[in-house]
Amino acid sequence: MLLGVERGASRLLNDALVLVRAPVEQAKPDGERLEEYSDARFPALRQRLLAEMPISGDLETLTLAYWLGKVREILGPDDPAVHELLGTQSPEQLAATLVKGTRLGDAALRKRLLEGGQSAIGAANDPMIAFARRLDALARPVRKQLEDEYDSVLDSAGGKIARAQFAVYGNAVYPDATFTMRISYGAVQGWDENGKGVPPLTRFSGLFQRATGAEPFRLPDRWTAAKDSLTPSTVFDFATTNDIVGGNSGSPVLDRKGNVMGLAFDGNFQSLGGDFGYDPAVNRSVVVSSVAIREALAKVYGATALLDELGTVPTH
Repeated sequence: MLLGVERGASRLLNDALVLVRAPVEQAKPDGERLEEYSDARFPALRQRLLAEMPISGDLETLTLAYWLGKVREILGPDDPAVHELLGTQSPEQLAATLVKGTRLGDAALRKRLLEGGQSAIGAANDPMIAFARRLDALARPVRKQLEDEYDSVLDSAGGKIARAQFAVYGNAVYPDATFTMRISYGAVQGWDENGKGVPPLTRFSGLFQRATGAEPFRLPDRWTAAKDSLTPSTVFDFATTNDIVGGNSGSPVLDRKGNVMGLAFDGNFQSLGGDFGYDPAVNRSVVVSSVAIREALAKVYGATALLDELGTVPTH
């Protein structure tokens, strides 16, 4: 549970933890560092840390309080780690204190602290950094145990299982994902749901027919203002039989000639089981069409410079 914050429980605490760990890890030989601080991976972590993006104090307080509450719930209120982290405060009180008192929402400050190294971090009078130090001391032994006794076993056994699977099935089954480029083949096709056919295409006209002016069907003002300039028959989204899962969002969808037809961004409800199996009768990916993107950029967002960059995209 102490590792959960590293997976996005709180942006501000995540940033504080990176700042606390960075000078410690970078003082080590590359092969001995936590993997995200290696020479190969740290540039991406640094870019995320220094990115200028809005941070909602209310959301940070809510997510941090939730994470602290789960730590107390899972470890128990009498656990020494819980006492070390919470002291006499409730999760809600501590989260509010940390978020209100920290200045890490300032990207320029994060940059100065990162570049200042251990001396700058040590001199920082910031409650979130102080809390991150306490958390780091507690989380490191847990992470080492996880990597030594769990991850290493899975890595070793995973290789043996993969070799055995290949010996039995050869290339008749999908390989495991390896973060390499993959191609999935499919066709534009609807599906049947509760005895009713679901068409594979949606159009701009359907968007405005669905809009009610109230959540969750309230359109942004700029879309409402652009209604009369948009072509109602333009294909907005389309469904395909491509077998995709979470993490494929943003993948280009090409036709047989290599033309970009759109970008995959979602799946239908039935595709949620795609992590475990693919049912060609109902599993569908959902793609926003290239022509819809171009028309929206031109008529809704006025992004002419971006359109010029994109060049010519087929409009079929």
